[in-house]
Amino acid sequence: MATPLTFKHVLQVLNTTFSQLPDYRTGQNSQYPLRDAALSAFSVFFTQSPSFLAYQRTMQLKHGHNNAGSLFEVTAIPSDAQIRNLLDPLAPSELRAPFWDFLGRLEEGGVLTEHGYSVSGLGEARWLCALDGTQYYHSTQIHCPNCTVSMREGVAHYAHSVLIPALVRPGRAEVLVLEPEFMVPQDGAEKQDCERNAARRWIERNAGALAGHHTTILADDLHCNQPFCELLRSQHLDFILVCKPDSHPTLYAEVERLAQVPEGMGQVEDRVWTGQVHERWAYRYVQHVPLTAQPQPCWVDWCDLTITCEETGHVRFHNAWVTNLSLTDRSVRPMAAAGRARWKIENENNNVLKHQGYHLEPNFGHGKQYLSTLLVTLTPGVLAFLTHTILQLCDHAYQQVRLRLATRKTFFDDLRALTRYLFFAHWDALLEFMLIQLEPAPD
Repeated sequence: MATPLTFKHVLQVLNTTFSQLPDYRTGQNSQYPLRDAALSAFSVFFTQSPSFLAYQRTMQLKHGHNNAGSLFEVTAIPSDAQIRNLLDPLAPSELRAPFWDFLGRLEEGGVLTEHGYSVSGLGEARWLCALDGTQYYHSTQIHCPNCTVSMREGVAHYAHSVLIPALVRPGRAEVLVLEPEFMVPQDGAEKQDCERNAARRWIERNAGALAGHHTTILADDLHCNQPFCELLRSQHLDFILVCKPDSHPTLYAEVERLAQVPEGMGQVEDRVWTGQVHERWAYRYVQHVPLTAQPQPCWVDWCDLTITCEETGHVRFHNAWVTNLSLTDRSVRPMAAAGRARWKIENENNNVLKHQGYHLEPNFGHGKQYLSTLLVTLTPGVLAFLTHTILQLCDHAYQQVRLRLATRKTFFDDLRALTRYLFFAHWDALLEFMLIQLEPAPD
């Protein structure tokens, strides 16, 4: 691996981006640069400490220095209200650049290959990019022009949702989130925005950055339709999409017909010991079946996987996918493993963001323009989480601290306490202090 991507490098990228943010202030009140507002917001969610800035203001008054400045390079700490006002006019599109900068540096440093994000077994080594949408805000009262609106029993429900793409790898916990796409009212559109439209916009904008890596898009049944498959192929992207019987009657009728024909359906079976029980992993696949009943359908290969407990006969897992890649006895296993990896974006990304300290759903300010979407991009939803993932992959000292503090909660509890009471000249000094204190006592 070449030069590792350190926390210092991450801050350099963020500083460059935040220093170029457009400033929409027209009055004389320019005490705080936008850069400081963005870095301050980032620091709150990176430390998972809603009171982080308040603690640092107190430390500055008492000791003349603070961790917001030393760790995150904040020159002057704005108040929470000032941060919201300064960030509200900024569209989340202003923060797209760091995602691709980080990805490029990880690729140049060999991290993606070293940690298995370049997946083999499906022909050429390829990236697996999972797409998944999630709602992070809902209210019947507070709203802004960028809310989507639905009526239920005469009551308007306002919401914010986001599509979060990520590179995933079967057998690896960490996911690498990419720039998000928000579901917001689109200029000139008569209908409400939705996850399907968000996925199309994201693909059209970013396909060029992905196509050269033999990227395969993973998505659920919502996106398993002919227009989306045709879009992916036109952008030189492959796909593995969940495919349910209820939404694809034509395809499943053909699958059932081929199942009755000798050698019409391929079948592979494995016996797997889990450490507790034996399981039967039964794979089935068919080649070249129509996705729809259209006169010129999209032709795909189909496979499913059923995992059954030998002792009880209980079905522990079943799912099915379609793909434009060729299915054979040899490729059906890695194909199903790749399809199952889509759940990592839900389990390792969205679930962590919502329930393990990143506060994706609890709202830290709705604003009148873009604040809600910008905060998700900048802080809890993506960049703070991505930074910790980068450190987990690249920073040896960070890896050792996380290893010794076994749970994510313990790590952030310690991070909050230390930065509240002690001053650290830089990030490496903080990690060094933690490692020394965590060093096992000599025998």
